[in-house]
Amino acid sequence: MERNELYPIFLKVSNLNVLIVGGGNVGLEKLTFLLKSSPNAQVQMVALDFLGETVELAKKHQVEIVKERYHKKFLQGKHLVVACTDKPEINEQVYRDCREQSILVNVADNPPFCDFYMGGIVTKGNVKVAISTNGKSPTTAKRLRQFFEDVIPDNIDDLVQNLNEYRKTLKGNFEEKVEALNEFTRSLVDKKDNRENQD
Repeated sequence: MERNELYPIFLKVSNLNVLIVGGGNVGLEKLTFLLKSSPNAQVQMVALDFLGETVELAKKHQVEIVKERYHKKFLQGKHLVVACTDKPEINEQVYRDCREQSILVNVADNPPFCDFYMGGIVTKGNVKVAISTNGKSPTTAKRLRQFFEDVIPDNIDDLVQNLNEYRKTLKGNFEEKVEALNEFTRSLVDKKDNRENQD
């Protein structure tokens, strides 16, 4: 069976510089997805034309709109790049330019030209769950996102906040603190196991 070998990380994109190349529907989708998860992301978008909806969204956030043809000069100082024009040759050029400069790049709908994927995300306060299908099925990631949005309780953030306060009161070394927190949260799993045993 094939295994997903992607390494999941959560990026502080408010501290990074992101470039989106493309101003059409896919560009709007990528920008919307990014800003939904990280409203303070630092984003620059480059394209000859932009949808009106993209321009309006950009005005509400820290998004710079540049109406120019793509050139590798736009990669200067960038940490992440998403290429989503309707011209495969431009997208692949963006990929090659990024690889030359060791910049992480995602070419929309072209997994071999991706260093990372933008998967499904569930956010409830401080709790965030990311879902990946290894670039194989965005639809499955979407359905799993909907499932987790339903099953993760809305008040999960209260638990996180309370545990954070509890953690601050713990004494002892790292291992002792971890054990205390594990014991304190064990009931989350035990309740699930108890429900399964009752069914």
